[in-house]
Amino acid sequence: MSEIQRLLKVRMRQKSRKPEFKRYCWNKKLRLREKSWRRPRGLHSKLRRRYGGKEAGRRIVTVGYGTPKVVRGLHPSGYEEVLVYNPKDLEKVDPSKQVARIASSVGMKKRLAIEGRAEELGIRILNPTG
Repeated sequence: MSEIQRLLKVRMRQKSRKPEFKRYCWNKKLRLREKSWRRPRGLHSKLRRRYGGKEAGRRIVTVGYGTPKVVRGLHPSGYEEVLVYNPKDLEKVDPSKQVARIASSVGMKKRLAIEGRAEELGIRILNPTG
């Protein structure tokens, strides 16, 4: 097993143990319901000071939750993702260490053209047409 494959397994294990970091007072305001972490910056904030009872007992984002630097940002398959908008963009993709993801704004006609060109070049597409 290569080093990258081992580190991908480590990353998967770390992610499964990582808590959901929720924003302070996310349950009190409707517009904060999305999972958008913001660091607590208040002068008297108990969460920032890691002090107090149930509200401050929550986990906050710290360096220790980070994943290995080598595999950070990689697809679970171990390849680097490249967003593609047209068939010409496929020329920039290196099939040995990169895979393509077709952008969501691309229509069916161009999508089929991209998939045909990718097959010629031997590039893997992460979201092919079903």
